[in-house]
Amino acid sequence: MPSYMLPTSFGDVPVTVEEKGEGKPVLLLHGGAGPDSVRGFAGLLAARGWRTFTPVHPGFGGTPGPEKLDSVRGLAEVYARLLDEPALENATVIGSSVGGWIAAELALAAAGRTGPLVLLDAVGLASAEHPVADFFSLTLDQVAELSYADPDAHRIDLSAMSDEQKRIAAGNRESLLVYGGESMADPSLKERLAAISVPALVVWGEADRMVTPEYGREYADAIPGAVFHVIRQAGHLPQIEAPDALLGLLEEFADDGS
Repeated sequence: MPSYMLPTSFGDVPVTVEEKGEGKPVLLLHGGAGPDSVRGFAGLLAARGWRTFTPVHPGFGGTPGPEKLDSVRGLAEVYARLLDEPALENATVIGSSVGGWIAAELALAAAGRTGPLVLLDAVGLASAEHPVADFFSLTLDQVAELSYADPDAHRIDLSAMSDEQKRIAAGNRESLLVYGGESMADPSLKERLAAISVPALVVWGEADRMVTPEYGREYADAIPGAVFHVIRQAGHLPQIEAPDALLGLLEEFADDGS
């Protein structure tokens, strides 16, 4: 996997990027579950004529987290530098969960340098009416119950995990807390979303109880001209539970914007 050393206000930040396929560029940003949660969908995109770039957020997937990099807006600054790569010119930016929050911040930080924006069950919005579930207080079984349309198909068996897998999972959780905080929200984000000027598609799993579709509609309403879609038989990670339906929406969105 290619590794980039990206100069930022936090110092040089090393970022590992998985690359697949040829064609239209896509920057695919994973959520708190780590790069495994989008790897399959990256392959599906690649098979349909997209060139996908999937960075591993520093601190996730067993990678080191830079000491001074401790916010989603900071991660957006890192990926704004990644957009300087010619292969990522005008890339469509797709983000899942906290990756959606990063994607929204990137559309603001790199205004005029990204292509369309796609948010998949994104967090980051402070909503009094539809608050995000308190992820850090939940057991793994509770996370599965709230995250999936079919929880039993996606439960995590800790006893079946290797020590290395447990270490990586713990690092993912710790990094998620560092970047997103316990609330997984930025009170200033909703007002700032009004400055997003690229076409935006906001997609939500109908069965998402971690971050409800009502929250998703509130997110979409804050972005000028955003299109909002709900996918049936999917929860917080539609790219895992309903990848074909999601791919169809993305291709329709891309065709409409061409």
